[in-house]
Amino acid sequence: MPSFEEELTRMIRKQPSDLYILPHDRYYQLSLAIKGTLLPFKQVTRDYGQRFISYLKYCANMAVSEHRRPQLGAFRFTYARQKINLRLSSVGDYQGRESLVIRFIYPLNDIRFNFLVPHQWEILQKYRQQRGLILFAGPMGAGKTTTMYQLARQLLPKQIVLTIEDPVEIDHPGFIQLQVNELAGMDYESLLKLGLRHRPDVFIIGEIRDSQTAAMSVQAALSGHLVLGTIHARNAYGVVSRLQQLGIDSYYLQQVLTAVSYQRLIPLVNGEQAILCDLLNRHQFSDLLNDTKKGGMSDEWAKALQQAVENGEITENTARQYQQG
Repeated sequence: MPSFEEELTRMIRKQPSDLYILPHDRYYQLSLAIKGTLLPFKQVTRDYGQRFISYLKYCANMAVSEHRRPQLGAFRFTYARQKINLRLSSVGDYQGRESLVIRFIYPLNDIRFNFLVPHQWEILQKYRQQRGLILFAGPMGAGKTTTMYQLARQLLPKQIVLTIEDPVEIDHPGFIQLQVNELAGMDYESLLKLGLRHRPDVFIIGEIRDSQTAAMSVQAALSGHLVLGTIHARNAYGVVSRLQQLGIDSYYLQQVLTAVSYQRLIPLVNGEQAILCDLLNRHQFSDLLNDTKKGGMSDEWAKALQQAVENGEITENTARQYQQG
């Protein structure tokens, strides 16, 4: 039986985003989330699973003897001379059986990054030069944070980049990275105010989730900063509606909103994944603000999927699956 450190190394070699250690009646199931799919890694005995959880909790300075109450922890693990951050969450079920989930946070240089339509990356780079507010929407695991980080890191070292996240998802030594801690009074709004005093050139906002954060993001963009952020919306058109719901006046939207990108990670026939974006620019917002019924995916989205099918990059079934975003 490999040591716990060797077990963790074997898992990280597969580049998972998450590890799930889940109890069953007579065993523990270890599963890895890889490229958006949860895959079984191995089954272990109840005793081994509990000892593995205890080892990981010890590394993360969590209470090893507490098996029922929810706990959070974190630690760094060295693999191939790279420091990988691990975020841990544990909880016990009604029978006292403990489960543990780990999110792996890799250095930005180790993250694979490619677009289904390559020129979309060039378009995003041009939007970045215009300053203002650039927002990204899409489900969890769609690569939004990776896209924002890749856009911002090209500005180093000539510009200062400050990130505010809950939690920090990617480690980058060139950024000032702040993490939300509401128990300590460090929410998005207060950290944005603090960030403005640091006079960065670029903000990365992990999530615009309330009216205060939306207003502060707009204020930062109006004052000349480049602001990259994520927001919950079902498509690119929905981003504008969501900002209006959060109290942002249409006048200010036209002033600061540079671009919107709704994106998904599309599975390719070669087993890899690629980002596909549905992009809107500031010239499209005026018509959109006057057409509240506009929604769904753009014609360009459908064309990109069809072209990928014709190029042999994705299957017809995949194109149908992602047709509505």
